[in-house]
This record gives sequence, structure tokens and C-alpha cells, in this order.
Amino acid sequence: MMDALRYDFDYTWPWTLGHLLVAIVFVLLTALMWRAGWPRWRAVVTGVLAVWALAGACIVHGPMRFNRPMDLPTDRFLASGAGRVLDAGAGSGRSALMVLLARPQSTVTALDLFLEGYGIGDNTPERLRSNARIAGVEGRLEVKSGDIRDMPFEDGSFDAVVSVAAIDHLNAEGVRKSLAETRRVLRPGGELLLMVVNPDWYTRFAFPLFASHGYFGGRGAPERWRAAVDEAGFEIVEIGTAPASLCVLATRPAE
Repeated sequence: MMDALRYDFDYTWPWTLGHLLVAIVFVLLTALMWRAGWPRWRAVVTGVLAVWALAGACIVHGPMRFNRPMDLPTDRFLASGAGRVLDAGAGSGRSALMVLLARPQSTVTALDLFLEGYGIGDNTPERLRSNARIAGVEGRLEVKSGDIRDMPFEDGSFDAVVSVAAIDHLNAEGVRKSLAETRRVLRPGGELLLMVVNPDWYTRFAFPLFASHGYFGGRGAPERWRAAVDEAGFEIVEIGTAPASLCVLATRPAE
């Protein structure tokens, strides 16, 4: 948990502090209602909402790891421990650091448009490099600006591709293009680890309005993502989950 104080992924305050602020408001309201002698049921309601907000904060900063590098969800990804990896939609670096820390003989090329939005306040290459420097892995990181729907790389450039909470921000055509580009830049036999927002109980509890995120979100999301990856020409190896994430491990078939 102390890693949350080391890194600066710059997720905006509604994501990182929103639950805590809501909890403080409802705790104060509960105390005021109790002291003022209001009907007890009102204090009970605000007290329950305060508990929900505190639990949501624990989920955001615990299992969801908003201010820490992500955990690699499967040991089968890049099991050799070495290779050239593309992080498609790298943002401020949580997924790039996930690979660099878990696979110390790998290198990562982080690709992003580095635009404002998607919850990151100051999304810049410098922020990503700073987080890599804090983790001690900057020497194995390359940062490039580009669109995951039209990647600036030659065919077969990478041994593996990881993409976390990026492709699922796109519409159906964007998903199709980004998966096609991912297949193109992978060498035959290369691996794809795709992680997208999953409407599991973590998501539904902490962010009930966010559970149907994206065109491929909501009910039936695993089946839709399985079909999209399969139609893009990948062979699915494993489908699993991590807190708030659906994880698909697939390979580009050997020619």
C-alpha cells in the first residue's frame, strides 16, 4: 500500500479522493442529525452511505490499485521473461510498469496519444518516464506518441502487446481497428494481454454508474470481447479476471 505514496499517475480527484470526500460529508451529516434529534432513520441512511463511501475508497486504493503499478494477472504472459513488448494506450504508466517489474528481462515501448481525459489529469510522456524512473526501470522503457488504431510500427515488431483500460474506451469500429493493428505489429506466435473494465462486484460497488463502461461493457461483456479478439485473428489462450478487469490472453497464430 505504501507504493501509493511513491508514484504519481495523476488520476483526477474524483477517482482518487471522491469516495473519501463523500464519506466525510455523510459522517458530518450523520453526526449533525444525531445531535439535532432528527428522526433516527435519516441518520441511519447517511451513516450507511458513509460506510459505502469508505468501503469504496478501500477498493479504489486496495484491489483496484489506482495509485500503484498493476499486478500481472497471469503468469502465462511472456513466460520466458524476455521480449520486446508494446503497451498500447499506456497512459501514465501503470500497465507499462506492470510488465517491466514482472518481466525484468523485457523492454516496453509505451504508445499513447497523451491527451487529457480518461481520468488522468496531466497525461504526458514526462509523467510516464518519471514513474518508470521511480520504479527503477526507465532504462528499459521507450515512449512514443501515436494512435492505437494506426500504430507507427512495422509489421511483426513486437513479441507481445499489453493493453489495459484503453481499447474499451473506443467505439466498435475503433475496437476493430486497434485489434487489427495489434495483430499486425505482433510477430507470428506473439502474445496479446488485453485488460478491459469488467462489470464485476468491485466495479458495481465502487462505481455503480460506471459498470456499463464502453461499447463492449455491461452484461455479456466477456462474450463480446472473446468474439472481438477471435474475429481479429487471435487464438485465445486464457480468459480470467482481476479486480475490476476482464483479462484476455491470446496469441497471433504462427504463419
